[in-house]
Amino acid sequence: MNIMNMVRKQLIEIIEWTDDSRDTLAYRWPDDDKEIKNGAQLIVRESQAVQFVAAGQFADLFGPGKHTLSTENIPVLSTIYGWKYGFQSPFKCDVYYVNTRLFTGNRWGTSNPVMMRDADFGVVRLRAFGTYDFRVVDVAKFLKEVAGTDQNFRLDEFNDTMRSRIVSVFSEALAKAQVPALDIAQRYSELGEALLPIINPAMIEKYGLEISSFILENVSLPPEVEKAIDARSSMGAIGNLNEYVKYQMGATMGQGGEGAAAAAVPAQMAVGFGLAQEMMKGMQSQTTQAAPPPLPPSAAATPATPAAPVAGIDVLTPEQVAQTLGVAVEDVMSAIEAGDLKARKLGSAWRISRSALDAFLNG
Repeated sequence: MNIMNMVRKQLIEIIEWTDDSRDTLAYRWPDDDKEIKNGAQLIVRESQAVQFVAAGQFADLFGPGKHTLSTENIPVLSTIYGWKYGFQSPFKCDVYYVNTRLFTGNRWGTSNPVMMRDADFGVVRLRAFGTYDFRVVDVAKFLKEVAGTDQNFRLDEFNDTMRSRIVSVFSEALAKAQVPALDIAQRYSELGEALLPIINPAMIEKYGLEISSFILENVSLPPEVEKAIDARSSMGAIGNLNEYVKYQMGATMGQGGEGAAAAAVPAQMAVGFGLAQEMMKGMQSQTTQAAPPPLPPSAAATPATPAAPVAGIDVLTPEQVAQTLGVAVEDVMSAIEAGDLKARKLGSAWRISRSALDAFLNG
């Protein structure tokens, strides 16, 4: 009787596994070198699959349910061992539980920028990241190519391989799609769905895995390209320059210090030009309207002495222009050097004609 009890202890009668983790992909059931009793019960729960391996070969695969292990219902294993019908002896076999549930929220991202041609920016470097969901669909392929004989194969052991594979396919698909960099943000979901038919055949064939969802969360450009985009957006947002100057003046009125003074220079210059323009128009109007009174006969007979030109009207110095406009002399010189304000250099001094100042203010 004791011998029979000892024999029973050496035989496995119930095989089952409950996963107490959230990241185990495959688990080799520990047999402690025991033999499985012919007629033992195998319990496979939902989201599980059991692969038997005998003599180094894949044998029977069991899905969810309660299975009786006997020579009648494990034909592949019986063929490997060469059992005859009705043979009731125990057998030795490795039992692998594989999680077939959906593994969600796995992170992926480009470790190095992806080079691509863009219609707006030429050749650009893009970085991208997101998440993906996957499940095991070919148990034998997964055990052979990924998990191997590992007793407890976890997700973190396979993350790097999955990430590199996904990034490779993503880079290829993005290059073929030829989507402008500025339009990618509008096509995140579209790109994710378009990648599934491309990536899944390779993943199933190589690893026995299927990507059920691929999510693209963000695609970023290099900092220098982002600055260029911001500058272009700012110019578009300014629109009316006069309104922008008014806004700048209002924003800096309540600020003190050098920063406020520096920020106010463009606004001051623009206002000064506007005031000078109005002054010049008024001077022209007065000159036209104020006709000289008729000379008396005695004065008409006497030759008139030519009058000297009025200072500040016909020819101006940069200092006079700056004083008239209410801006710094450096701003006037910058306008001269840029060619916006026409001037003539006499010796070492610059002279601005009235007509040139009119053209600059009206231009």
